[in-house]
Amino acid sequence: MLMEKKTSTCTLEELIGPLNDVEKKYAPKQLYVAGQLPIPLPSPRVAVIGSRKASSKGLNAASNIAKVLAKHNIIVVSGLAEGIDSAAHKSAIEANGRTIAVLGTPLDRVYPRENAQLQEFIMREHLAISQFPIGYPIQPKNFVIRNRTMALIADASIIVEAGNSSGSLHQGWEALRLGRPLFIWSPLMRDHSLNWTQKMAMYGAMEFTDPEEVLDDLPSRQRILEVIQ
Repeated sequence: MLMEKKTSTCTLEELIGPLNDVEKKYAPKQLYVAGQLPIPLPSPRVAVIGSRKASSKGLNAASNIAKVLAKHNIIVVSGLAEGIDSAAHKSAIEANGRTIAVLGTPLDRVYPRENAQLQEFIMREHLAISQFPIGYPIQPKNFVIRNRTMALIADASIIVEAGNSSGSLHQGWEALRLGRPLFIWSPLMRDHSLNWTQKMAMYGAMEFTDPEEVLDDLPSRQRILEVIQ
């Protein structure tokens, strides 16, 4: 269990600004937050997600993608899981960028345990968000629910590496449902063992090779407000 931190509560609308009807439908009733980032959050925010048991190639790609995003003043969002998520958070921090951890646990719990120090640092210097109150039981379904919330918080999502049963696919589909940009790292699109990449591409997911390619398709805060209004 983590040391007690100063936490606060807010709604999703208070966190990211005005919501459209679809976003309101899927928004959690309340969020618990700890950290230093201003609320409402600045944009753009991009989720970098993928497998817990990631390959070295996937980990290197996640680190590079997060580094490029951070250097362009883009907030890197991820789920603090082992593998791709951890690599994205750490790389954003190392690049002197900003990162947001969207947790599948209450703020006073850590999963996996190995990320306790990383979570402590993010809660102190960046921002951690949970929709689960203190004392809420940790269950596998929480992490699927968390993925939907992460898709809502992020202006766009990037899947770096994911198998056919990866939890990251839940977020991919949620992003597409919300009309948010979804990017898939190029090697995944060429992996014929995967049955989800072409399906997502049919619904608008975009392939990319270089993280710089992602930048032009990111919505600015102004464009987001125009769409909502």
